[in-house]
Amino acid sequence: MGGDHGASVVIPALAAVATRRPEIKFIIYGREDAVRPELAKFPALSGSSEFVHCEVAVQMDDKPSQALRHGRGTSSMWNAIEAVKNGQADACISAGNTGALMAMAKFCLRTMASVDRPAIAAIWPNLRSESVVLDVGATIGGDAQQLVDFAILGTGMARALFGIERPSVGLLNVGVEEVKGQEEVKEAGRMLREAELSSLDYRGFVEGDDIGKGTVDVVVTEGFAGNIALKTAEGTARQIAGYLKAAMGRTLMARIGYIFARGAFNQLREKMDVSRSNGGVFLGLNGIVVKSHGGADSAGFAAAVELGYDMVRNKLLDRVQADIDLFHARNRQGQTTQANVVKTDEEG
Repeated sequence: MGGDHGASVVIPALAAVATRRPEIKFIIYGREDAVRPELAKFPALSGSSEFVHCEVAVQMDDKPSQALRHGRGTSSMWNAIEAVKNGQADACISAGNTGALMAMAKFCLRTMASVDRPAIAAIWPNLRSESVVLDVGATIGGDAQQLVDFAILGTGMARALFGIERPSVGLLNVGVEEVKGQEEVKEAGRMLREAELSSLDYRGFVEGDDIGKGTVDVVVTEGFAGNIALKTAEGTARQIAGYLKAAMGRTLMARIGYIFARGAFNQLREKMDVSRSNGGVFLGLNGIVVKSHGGADSAGFAAAVELGYDMVRNKLLDRVQADIDLFHARNRQGQTTQANVVKTDEEG
């Protein structure tokens, strides 16, 4: 029911995914008058889906507190999340109100043990391949421990999605030098260096241009900077695409040149298509929730669905929880050892 287009985008997307991945089954939550007419256009989808009518739909301009107050237990968004909690579904995919989705997901699923705040992780295309960038909007600000948690969460996602045994991790900063940046970022860097986790390869600080270069597999930042970086990249991609389109139609020679270079331009268009990397994963919760871009077309929403499928298939939650538990167990052990040393010194 959410996003700019609602069921008219979601249902065709599910039909396309069902054709590619017949092993996936769907539970579709929404208002009957909006969903049934769209489902009727794809009769083959009925065999792999179940429809549940929900009278209430969270609006895109609802405040998270309003959505939680009025939509808890009744809205299509809440019921989809609750299906994950109850084990009826393995993942929830929504193009709806981001703030409401995060508030409901956090309230319903709760955060993992030892995780203070969840993060939204995005798949970011780069010159090398793809990387995971988090947080891109869930948490504004963040202390050192939260940034470390984000690093571990992002690493688990990279291992599950990219098949990398020990992903490289960088903290987004205003420079690569250890003396630069906010104290929280510098402290998080120290904690990651000293932790020496076998599940990740900490490479230090990275700058904004390193995201596009693909310098590391996982880029960690807090949600304010991450969201600005994401929206800037999306806007820049559209800007460049607009420039190219205008330039190719400006003169006869340009149009002729485009005919010969069409293959290269098509590859560039695919690389710059934000819908191909659509889907922000809510990490740190006891369940998988994927947020599709509200303006995504059916191909974009299908990409978000398949991202959720990949997270389930590769046991994202198990990997992340194991890494989080290991780090905090070592951290507690280190604090105990330090406390014993201090006590011994005092007794001496």
